[in-house]
Amino acid sequence: MSPIPHESASLHVSGEAVYVDDMLVNEQLLVGRVVCSPHAHAKITSFDLSDAKNVPGVHAVLCYKDIPGHNQMGPVIYDELCLAHDEVTFIGQAMFLIAAETEEQCLEAERLLTIAYEPLEAITTLEKAIEKKSLLGPPAKIERGNVDDALLHAPHVLQGELKTGAQEHWYLETQACVCIPGEGKEINVFSSSQNPTETQAIVAEVLGINKNEIVVDVRRMGGAFGGKETQANHTAAWAALLCNATKRPVKIRLFRDDDQKMTGKRHRFLTKYEVGFDNEGNLLAADIELHSDGGAATDLSLAILQRAMLHSDNAYYFPSARVVGYVHKTNLPSNTAFRGFGGPQGMAVIETIIDRVARYLKKDAAEIRLKNFYGLETNNVTHYGQVVEGNRLFTLYEQLMKSSEYNKRREEINALNASNEFYKKGLAITPVKFGISFTTSFLNQAGALVNIYKDGTVLVNHGGTEMGQGLHTKIQQVAASELGISIDRVKVNATNTSKVPNTSATAASSGADLNGMAVKNACEILKHRISEAIALHFNQQYNASSHSAKGASASGGQSSIQFDNNYIFDADHPERRIAFAEAMTLMVLKQVSLSAQGFYKTPDIGWDKEKGFGKPFFYFAFGMAVAEVLIDTLTGDHTVLRTDILHDAGASLNPAIDMGQIEGGFVQGMGWCTTEEIKWDENGNLLTHSPDTYKIPAVRNAPREFRVAMLDAAPNIAQTIKQSKAVGEPPFMLALSVWLGIKDAISAVANHELEPEFSLPATNEVILLSAENLRKQAASTLHEATTISG
Repeated sequence: MSPIPHESASLHVSGEAVYVDDMLVNEQLLVGRVVCSPHAHAKITSFDLSDAKNVPGVHAVLCYKDIPGHNQMGPVIYDELCLAHDEVTFIGQAMFLIAAETEEQCLEAERLLTIAYEPLEAITTLEKAIEKKSLLGPPAKIERGNVDDALLHAPHVLQGELKTGAQEHWYLETQACVCIPGEGKEINVFSSSQNPTETQAIVAEVLGINKNEIVVDVRRMGGAFGGKETQANHTAAWAALLCNATKRPVKIRLFRDDDQKMTGKRHRFLTKYEVGFDNEGNLLAADIELHSDGGAATDLSLAILQRAMLHSDNAYYFPSARVVGYVHKTNLPSNTAFRGFGGPQGMAVIETIIDRVARYLKKDAAEIRLKNFYGLETNNVTHYGQVVEGNRLFTLYEQLMKSSEYNKRREEINALNASNEFYKKGLAITPVKFGISFTTSFLNQAGALVNIYKDGTVLVNHGGTEMGQGLHTKIQQVAASELGISIDRVKVNATNTSKVPNTSATAASSGADLNGMAVKNACEILKHRISEAIALHFNQQYNASSHSAKGASASGGQSSIQFDNNYIFDADHPERRIAFAEAMTLMVLKQVSLSAQGFYKTPDIGWDKEKGFGKPFFYFAFGMAVAEVLIDTLTGDHTVLRTDILHDAGASLNPAIDMGQIEGGFVQGMGWCTTEEIKWDENGNLLTHSPDTYKIPAVRNAPREFRVAMLDAAPNIAQTIKQSKAVGEPPFMLALSVWLGIKDAISAVANHELEPEFSLPATNEVILLSAENLRKQAASTLHEATTISG
């Protein structure tokens, strides 16, 4: 399909796009503020709100006792309080809510709150949580073959440990919500949420009212990346409680620093592994133990761990594999969904294993990767039992190795490293095989409402949300294509729970897959009705003119009616046509309904999480990247000199938008792999809570030479919308090529004879210390060799 611009692009650049904080409400609007815990773990021994309530301009000060419904915000497991009761379990936990006419009045009221605490022991590191066996749920396991026996008899065995860090979502628009009271119990919730249906459910539960009293409306978000899949519910619940208490509109928009302190991150992982392989580098067995930091409550941590386990193979076949996962409870904000949803953490481990096997055997890691890719006819079943169909790995590898001139550049880099003491270059190629579908199978469904008006224009509502990724643009294109009309005749409206109910979150890279098919279904229903009426209309015209039209014949019927280029016509008699807009006026006169609801559910998937077996994914998206990196071993600074990406987007719905997703996902992945380091002190205080201490990638961090292409002539073999593929999450993991490119450059300090100590993110500090340690090891090894020979 066409690479048309994002439907809101001009509004974005002109500042006319309306976000939650831009909404003009009325003079009754109150400012909401959340008062949070200053302790990671403490008992609340007493509190007094009376002085705060007496501040002029303050309309409400609420505690847990003022919640009319359930004091609960857990999206899956009810273990997350809306407002703290008796004790606090992390710094940033909501305790009290204030509504006032100005922000200054809210702050004054907060200063007058009297709260007494009794500090309790806090767990603020993953290592301590593992030691204390502090868990949020039972361990999970996926296993194939006899791993212990395979490791016992493997010619070579390596063991290791990998730490991968947390990551802040850093959406441009912080968490925000406006709640406006309606008649009776009604509340209209304007939320920056990826999951309007769940936001509706949580708000209804805390207020103790039915869901049909709550309407959630999401026009757009200023970024989300998973951070608004569940945690936007919090801001909505707090704003709704204040709105309900004051009977006035209330807006809560979190200040950037507060947002970072209060909300969950990408899960940090500590992974232990053991791998067996032969002399040629063929993987024989892997035993992987994943430990994730879930934070203070469950949120989506169990599902995220599950996806990490499902992607611990990435693109590689293991005859025997055992993957065990644990989610640990710590006294930090509940960690949550983030682009990749556990996939990056799982893939980082197997890519580390491949890299280590290659170094052990003194081979190029590219060779070991190719040797262990899932096969086309054999060795093509994952450790959880799904056949890898439509495998594009070999095609991507062959094309990218050639277009990136990998082998030639490897030789040039080796020569440069040999002649440079302090500047070193590295090169790495890494693949991605990413499963597309919610692993919670029932979530793979979507609805849509398509209305056609008398003037031939179309209004589409669907269950997906727009967060800048271009979903509404793709849906606009799908509707226009299905109805055979120009794009300017189609408008996609705000996502609204009163229009399309019971929707799933816009997540798992499935927004276009699910909602596109639901819109297609609605359009097909409409076309069926219209075709029936138009065929009858054409036949009536034929009957009226048949006596005068020599050789004329009747219409071929409904099956021959087609929609294209703003016309409806009879394919058997192309001269019989009517303009789409004219036809819609005719349909109203003929009492044909021009409104239809569409629905779609993903077929042929199923996953038994207890057995760790099944087909959780409808299909796989593939990609591959080559990254060349330069490091300064005296400062730890790095520069990504060049990146070549070849990505499988199927038959792209919108190549321009998909290209943006590939580039943006890669750069965000680079941030996780390099500059984005989150630090807490021993008391659980977040130290990196603002742009001056938390470093997302800037322009200078992007590859100096950025060559991105999509695989040509590669439609999805699965029956997706227009044979496209999801493209939101998979490119993120391609950034592991940068991470391993840095490791390759550090390794050159010791002429690749010794392996660097390495973790993720590879910050300047990690690079500097790793290079320095390697230099010392090399010197020590040389000294020992000299002493022995002497």
